[in-house]
Amino acid sequence: MVLNLGLNAQKPDTVFLEKLLESRPELFSVILGDSQKKQVQILYTQIDRDKNNVPHFTTFSYNLDDHHYFFPASTVKLPTLIFALEKINALKVPGLTKMSTMITGADFDKQSPVDKDTSAANGLPSIEHYIKKILLVSDNDAYNRLYEFVGRAEMNRRLKGYGLTTSRILNRYAVKDTEITSRHTNPVTFFDKDKQVYSQPGKFDPENYPINLTNLVMGKAYLDSSDRLVNKPFNMTNRNAFSMTDQQTVMKKLMFPEVFPEKEQFKLTADDYKLIYTYMSKYPTESDYPKYDPKEHWATSTKYLFYGADLNIQPNPSVRIFNKYGDSYGFIIDNAYFVDFENNVEFLLTAVVQSNDDGVYNDGKYEYKQVCYPFMRNLGQVIYETELKRKKKFIPDLTKFRMRY
Repeated sequence: MVLNLGLNAQKPDTVFLEKLLESRPELFSVILGDSQKKQVQILYTQIDRDKNNVPHFTTFSYNLDDHHYFFPASTVKLPTLIFALEKINALKVPGLTKMSTMITGADFDKQSPVDKDTSAANGLPSIEHYIKKILLVSDNDAYNRLYEFVGRAEMNRRLKGYGLTTSRILNRYAVKDTEITSRHTNPVTFFDKDKQVYSQPGKFDPENYPINLTNLVMGKAYLDSSDRLVNKPFNMTNRNAFSMTDQQTVMKKLMFPEVFPEKEQFKLTADDYKLIYTYMSKYPTESDYPKYDPKEHWATSTKYLFYGADLNIQPNPSVRIFNKYGDSYGFIIDNAYFVDFENNVEFLLTAVVQSNDDGVYNDGKYEYKQVCYPFMRNLGQVIYETELKRKKKFIPDLTKFRMRY
């Protein structure tokens, strides 16, 4: 079923992916035998270009349920960085750009200030450099700083405005945000060289963002903030949410803005798109600022779909994957647009899987290596193989996505 020019007028096909997975039991039997417990959801979108190179979409799903909650982890960082760029553009303040020095203050409990960034070429923090760190290695602090700049209320207003109705952004990561601290965001000041060009006070968001979700209570026990075992199910009621459909919609709007009405497009400049495309597809090993240890952040370490988390896999030289992944609480999520320049292949693939056999959350004991990474790798590879065999009436011109690294 073709989703005409990105508009979700029809529901995706629910049969194709199930048959495809069942045809490869050697790869997917572990998942197929327990897909509900493993919380698998998949969205795969084929792309066919017309004679004018305009993309048209045909979408297939497996176990899709946008109201069945999974923890989205770092995948929420993608809309956050988009909204940060939109905010900079909307402010229209002379001297204020994504490259401006961004100094973060602190005026509430658990907040921390930032006035330097040694990983940047000039040693100073900025929106642009935070975006690089988010897209290269999913840096938590970089996400938190953009969360604080955009503000919780504005992020959720923008999500709703773009029709992303089964998603919300409520929390920072890795700072033990509480219900009250997540509502308070830090004061932020921007400088053009030594001149202050914009100042934003700390803000408080009193609003709640309810979504009708199931599966918010999981497992049988969890470790609390003091690492004490609590023999009660783990409650995720007041946490970030980012559904499969919304994730792929964000990717679609980001990679193919031209197929959406202008009012539905992200308010980004050509340079913004170039920045995101470059660092979404760039390997950490190709970056000088920031610079990463290749033993910790190897080339394909952020490309779960297609490569898994295998340190020894060499990247396919003709393939680039534009993606944002997440991993936490036993969940692995990846939201990706694939391009093979040599074989003229492109497709969208978004998936989530979880493995937490003991049912205990926050204990760091999950079956990532045994279950989640192999599933993600195999899924990406099988869809890619399918695309290599698929006939297309018009060969796509993918020049737009050739970045300089």
